[in-house]
Amino acid sequence: MSPKQSAALASPESSFRPVPIPEYLQKTYWWAYVHPNAVRVFERQWLVNLILWGNFARLRDAALQELGDVIDGKVLQVACVYGNFTEHLVNRLGPQGSLDVIDVAPVQIKNLHSKLKDTSQVTVLRQDSTDMQFDDASRDAVVVFFLLHEQPVEARRKTIAEALRITKPGGKLIFVDYHRPVASNPFRYLMVPILTTLEPFAMDLWRGEISSWLPTEIEVGTIDKQTYFGGLYQKVVITRQELVRQ
Repeated sequence: MSPKQSAALASPESSFRPVPIPEYLQKTYWWAYVHPNAVRVFERQWLVNLILWGNFARLRDAALQELGDVIDGKVLQVACVYGNFTEHLVNRLGPQGSLDVIDVAPVQIKNLHSKLKDTSQVTVLRQDSTDMQFDDASRDAVVVFFLLHEQPVEARRKTIAEALRITKPGGKLIFVDYHRPVASNPFRYLMVPILTTLEPFAMDLWRGEISSWLPTEIEVGTIDKQTYFGGLYQKVVITRQELVRQ
């Protein structure tokens, strides 16, 4: 790793508050995201694609296409992702583009370091999605890829509020996550025991809309929702309300 790459990956955190791993993550998802063995098990492209029933690339590309083929703005990715999501995002960065990635689990940050090749435009930081340490309206776009279903409702509300706070007026906030499938989708019945056993907070996304967890104090412009694979997955794109010039 070159000095330039090392500096980008190890951006100093001295100005940020130290953050503990949330209790819900320790108790519920230690096996998937916190324990070192989790990375050795789950960091396999074929496996993450299987977990999403062959839809990983489709959902990844649907999220990234919202950012454009060439990204020249400042993008924030909230939470590391198993698979090649971040690598594909980095490949879209133009000369003026930059990417910040945050995660609260040290093992996930270490894993992302090992996956990224060109890090000159990337900064990886340990932060909690419910209390991010960035300025208001400081990112052109924020991407949250399969994080909300892993959070209890209060953490989810805070994550959404923080992500919207950081998004610039006119900028995009992009969510991709689970959704309630249509009645004719056989995966609707297969996924209930899987999610209730392994993903205890995920059924919230079957019962409620992401837009229902938005904060009331920040105005949004448009909300666009699309579903995939018989409704099992959703992409919600929220554009923050632009400032009205006097």
